[in-house]
Amino acid sequence: MVGAGDVRMFDRFARVYDLVMPGADATKLGRALDGGDRPVDRLLDLGGGTGRAARALDVEQRIVLDAAGGMVRRAHDHGLPAVQADGARLPLVAESVDGVTIVDALHHIHGWDSLFEEVFRVLRPGGVLAISDFDPTTLLGRALVAGEHLIGFESQFASVDELCDRLERAGFETFVVDDGFAYTVAGVVPKRENKSRSTRRE
Repeated sequence: MVGAGDVRMFDRFARVYDLVMPGADATKLGRALDGGDRPVDRLLDLGGGTGRAARALDVEQRIVLDAAGGMVRRAHDHGLPAVQADGARLPLVAESVDGVTIVDALHHIHGWDSLFEEVFRVLRPGGVLAISDFDPTTLLGRALVAGEHLIGFESQFASVDELCDRLERAGFETFVVDDGFAYTVAGVVPKRENKSRSTRRE
């Protein structure tokens, strides 16, 4: 799911990652998670690196999953349960978490349709997926795309509308928490009685 080159870079970058990266925006993520139809007591921080999102959120049970072993070790250093794994095959049983975050990491993941199917599988009915990423259609977004490709990342980005469309095809109901260059989008797993409904709330 994550390009091998990207994994190698994050392994090398892991020791200084927390020194150079800002913390996750707990306010926007909290608004996204609050939009679900159940309390978030168990959270999966997917592509979570050192656990920036997990550490920013007040959730009882937090699990970090990342493809880079160096990042997983740093998450362990922060006292978080962390697993090195691929998003295409999440090592969780169906309907086992209430919330999933993907913060500043979606553009490093390939095979979004498979990823979203897996996230949909592990979320409980009413559970919510919160994604924070960057819009390549903005001026700053175009510069970021060029910069990431220049340094060798295999990044691919989605606009807000494209991401909502992909999530809805996977079965989520979507709403936009914040748009612009840095955006946050949420997808909610419908409860069974609402399974056929798909709405985009803003």
